[in-house]
Amino acid sequence: MDRDSAIDEIVDVAFAAGSLERITDKYFSHTRRVAISNGDCEVTYAIFLRRRVIAALEPAIRLVKRLVPEAEVTRFFEEGDIVPSETKLLNVKGPFSKLSEVETVVLQKVGLPCVCANNAYEMCRAMPGASFLDMHARHASGPDMNLLAAYGASVGSDAAKRSNKDVAGFVGGSQDLTAPLYGAKSGLGTMPHALIGYTGGDVLEALKLFVSAVEDSGTVIALVDYSAQEVQDSLRCARWFYDEAKLHEQGKTFGVRLDTHGGRFGQGLDYERSVDIVGQWLGVSGEYNIVEEVLGARAFHLDASNVLVDHVRRLLFGTGVTAASAILVRQELDAAGYKDAKIVVSSGFDAKKCVVMSGAKAPIDMIGTGSFLPETLKETYATADIINYDGTPRVKVGREFLLE
Repeated sequence: MDRDSAIDEIVDVAFAAGSLERITDKYFSHTRRVAISNGDCEVTYAIFLRRRVIAALEPAIRLVKRLVPEAEVTRFFEEGDIVPSETKLLNVKGPFSKLSEVETVVLQKVGLPCVCANNAYEMCRAMPGASFLDMHARHASGPDMNLLAAYGASVGSDAAKRSNKDVAGFVGGSQDLTAPLYGAKSGLGTMPHALIGYTGGDVLEALKLFVSAVEDSGTVIALVDYSAQEVQDSLRCARWFYDEAKLHEQGKTFGVRLDTHGGRFGQGLDYERSVDIVGQWLGVSGEYNIVEEVLGARAFHLDASNVLVDHVRRLLFGTGVTAASAILVRQELDAAGYKDAKIVVSSGFDAKKCVVMSGAKAPIDMIGTGSFLPETLKETYATADIINYDGTPRVKVGREFLLE
């Protein structure tokens, strides 16, 4: 399946639960009956969001065209364009009797991909040198949401690449379902914690099982936080890959993934050592001087209450996957002679965390993330209002800006 077919699949999945009448809001079905009984008219709907987004509108447009082929759709932004808040995205013009029932299902296809596109765009721009893997699937509600969110992330990634030629962006997703949206043939990924548990908690044994069972994988990534021995297990797995199995000679790539949960420090770290490691890495002494270096002087000095500063300190020096933990593992691998080993990170890598990691020059090669999903569902609420009836401009009070 190619990317274009994957977008069409978004429309197909929309009707898995039944007919349009079954899945739309009932008041729109009632409206359709009124229009048919009392005389149809031509209307124009204006669709907008209340927050800034990146335009990711193709699924919604294709849905309109499938349901009401004669409808005239005017888009005000191309895919990947930045759209200011409360700015029209689309006008949809056609018969009231047919468009009425379409409003619900079209709005469902607008907000989520546009917000995901915006978030992915900011993430990719924050860390241009790192590639991204879409791992949002487990946080979605099913195939419909998976496809919409992945489509948005792919649009945001493409927009970031256009804005900066050095951006690597999203290179794939964890599902076969969404892979074509990123130009991939199948989903990507190596091992979950469950596989390590299956081996009794030995990541090296899990790695060996993976290599044996998935022979066609060109990438071998060890998930090294299971036993709280991130450094030790990274070195054990690298030693086996390079020195014993010599898989690099077969063209395979090795890496380690850090997914340390937020309840503990990575192996060999505490707060004070983390400050030292990041400070030496950046050539800056003192935790607040480090934060100022990462944030920039303006942001640092505007944060008089230290809300932002404290958040940044946690991401740099705290528990979980931090800048310090990535730096430490990189340094240990390099010291052991495994400079080609890749560092993959996951766990909460939203735009804010990416900005901090970038400021710290954290040595990260790939980020596995689903954190382009909106923080709250309210962010995705798209709205449609009719702004014209049979050529007469008319809209409810408060939405006059849509007439412009």
